[in-house]
Amino acid sequence: MIKLEHIKKQFGELEVLKDVNLNVEKGTVTAIIGPSGSGKTTFLRCMNVLEQPTSGKITIEGQTVDFSKPVPKKDIINLRSKTGMVFQQHHLFPHFTAVENVMEGLITVKRMDKKQAKDKALGLLKKVGLSDKADLYPFQLSGGQQQRVGIARALAMEPSVILFDEPTSALDPELVQEVLKVMKELADEGMTMIVVTHEMKFARDIANEVIFMDGGYIVEQGSPEQVLVHPKEERTKQFLQLIQ
Repeated sequence: MIKLEHIKKQFGELEVLKDVNLNVEKGTVTAIIGPSGSGKTTFLRCMNVLEQPTSGKITIEGQTVDFSKPVPKKDIINLRSKTGMVFQQHHLFPHFTAVENVMEGLITVKRMDKKQAKDKALGLLKKVGLSDKADLYPFQLSGGQQQRVGIARALAMEPSVILFDEPTSALDPELVQEVLKVMKELADEGMTMIVVTHEMKFARDIANEVIFMDGGYIVEQGSPEQVLVHPKEERTKQFLQLIQ
């Protein structure tokens, strides 16, 4: 369903991703772990084409884009439309209420009329447990509630895959679980998700596959049991000893 082939990304002389390959099956959860600076977030942003790969191919739902040559803007827009993104920082519009934040993409991108968009947005806020917060502004919501609005906003576009970039790292510990609970429910429903995370329990309990990245490479990948409990690579063992 999702195939990334020989993805490289350079910022000037700095090579952040060095020939990264990944296949993700539909309906699975892939957790990406690794130290800061290992290329995890850049890899995620390349999937969404928020960062354009220097070279390599990305295939999502049968559409392939080859970044080794000039790419038409429409191909990037089409590829991006297949992904939803949930950021570390919530990136909500501060002057919009929760429901308006979820409605925005439905109106501006999908050209849905306002009533239909509002009905859909309210349904998605209910799904993430925020029915009673629809008319509140971001400053009136906790960090965990803002993040759940972000998840509802991503779901509104009906993406093939949702990409999560450290979705709980900016939250107070007591708010982390409410976000992870929504993510677990999505996983149970068969939503394809790729999650950059430092939450090892989530990776162990929810992910179908865990990827350990370091130095711009995928160092090790496999089942949660294989990577987190019985890692083969010495670098993976070192990392896990530091964080567990």
